[in-house]
Amino acid sequence: MQAADWTPEHCQALREYHARGMSYRQIARAINQRFATAYSRSAALGRARRMGLPGSGRPARAGDKLKYWPQRPPKAKKSPRRKPGKRNAAGLARPAAVLERAESTKLRCVEIVPRHLALVDLEAGDCRYPYGGDAEGEAITFCGHPRRDGSSYCTPHFHLTRGPGSASARTAGTVSLRLVNAA
Repeated sequence: MQAADWTPEHCQALREYHARGMSYRQIARAINQRFATAYSRSAALGRARRMGLPGSGRPARAGDKLKYWPQRPPKAKKSPRRKPGKRNAAGLARPAAVLERAESTKLRCVEIVPRHLALVDLEAGDCRYPYGGDAEGEAITFCGHPRRDGSSYCTPHFHLTRGPGSASARTAGTVSLRLVNAA
């Protein structure tokens, strides 16, 4: 730190540059070039505060009232809020959209007989393609065959999920999974 290195010449230069309206970053650069020092912006700001220069967050003199510079701009007046009248309230209410229940989409099948393993019975290299869970209370099981490298699914299920067409064309809708206690 160079807190003790502020010579009277450096302080005078700080006053001069501050009077010109330079920023503290510019002041530190100018003093460093002029005197071959290494003051930071924070060092120049701190020294200006200790010297009581206006605009450094301290009063200009100890006897002054607390006049800080720069002053904050006055707050904008808030416009009074009007409560909507009966006429406006009826106009703002919109009828709720009636959503029709969509038919559940039947997923495509592949030529593989799943092992129907529970989640807790799956090993690290087993296929995680889900089966069941369509009816209320129906348990969800998983394929369980050896999975393909770089995928969570076996090769037939990988191709089923990554079939031809765009990703939006392949979507089969949302599937919600429920965990069921294992017996």
